Amino acid sequence: MIYLICNIIISLNLLLICNSDGRFNNNELATETQTHFNSNQNLEKFATNKVIPNEIRELTLEALSYFPDLINTKIDFQFKNNIHGSVMQAQPKVGSLFMHSKENRAYKIKISRNLFLEDNPIPIEQLPDDVLLGWIGHELGHIQDYIERGSMNLLGFGVKYYLSNSFVTKAEIAADSYAVAHGLGEKIIATKNFVLNHDQIPLAYKQKIEALYLSPGEILSMVDPELGEENNTLEEE
Repeated sequence: MIYLICNIIISLNLLLICNSDGRFNNNELATETQTHFNSNQNLEKFATNKVIPNEIRELTLEALSYFPDLINTKIDFQFKNNIHGSVMQAQPKVGSLFMHSKENRAYKIKISRNLFLEDNPIPIEQLPDDVLLGWIGHELGHIQDYIERGSMNLLGFGVKYYLSNSFVTKAEIAADSYAVAHGLGEKIIATKNFVLNHDQIPLAYKQKIEALYLSPGEILSMVDPELGEENNTLEEE
């Protein structure tokens, strides 16, 4: 019965989870920027337990290098022809929620094969490197949030995510904050600016991002509080 309930919830895309139980502190994470892995070293060490399409392998490994805690975590990066309402989604694999311990749980990151613009779609790997790196880094931020949660905890937060837009916002703040804390702040800003400023991104998607996600200025405030305050002042003027 539990397994059936879990499948139903997954099918409704309920497992983009947020953190609202006090474990997550935006200010603490935003100021705990971690030292990034030296790009001159071999990134293949971060391929352990990962399945990655060749088209995005190099950038995905670079994104993973910002999250050393995930080095042994099982993650399947999957191309999908269409992800309803999203470009990428991070979820636990349903079969691992109750069959394995948290340490052995498996995850998947679904990635739209193409970014659909108003005129023509473009393959996801043709996005600017910093934009794609920020996008993948955001999804890894979700997984960083998931790894310490129990199975029932994930299901409970999943239901709230499905029912409440404010909960969605908390989930996305959590993912962005984890990414910023791991050194990807500038990439996250690049991704958000790309979406909001690209004249071929559908308006409905831009409005969703503006309504439910942190703005580039808010991310900048997490990366550099002084610059963020200056940016917010300019926006108000």
